[in-house]
Amino acid sequence: MPTSQPPEPAVLSLEAVNSLIPKLQPLVQEQLRMRAEIESALRRLANELGDVPNAIVIAVGDSADLRTLKRDLVERIERYRDGWRRVELMGGVIKDARSGLIDFYGRVEGRLVWLCWKIGEDEVTHYHALNEGFSARKELKESIRIRMMN
Repeated sequence: MPTSQPPEPAVLSLEAVNSLIPKLQPLVQEQLRMRAEIESALRRLANELGDVPNAIVIAVGDSADLRTLKRDLVERIERYRDGWRRVELMGGVIKDARSGLIDFYGRVEGRLVWLCWKIGEDEVTHYHALNEGFSARKELKESIRIRMMN
């Protein structure tokens, strides 16, 4: 019986990733805003319940205000998840949802790497090996960028 291989990741060119940034900037900015709102609502919920629950479930004894808070929180979380799914559909891999760090599979000098982008950057200017993180980012020097374009 043949074993199924995981699908190959979508490998994007530098131009393709850079063309996504005008869509990514507002989307990721909105994600960061929503995250802050969700965290604030979770603090309110924890104050009401004494702790953050493992699951947000409307209970029979909940007050009307608590029910509203829980419903609102569930809706916000679902919209937040949908936003990150949209980033993933563009080929992005969310590396840090708190800081808006997104990586894309790409190739630099024939090697599969992460093309590294963070909210606020106008274009991808760095990359790192698949087994490395943000702190190991290397600059896409002009000579590499030119070869990637051809």
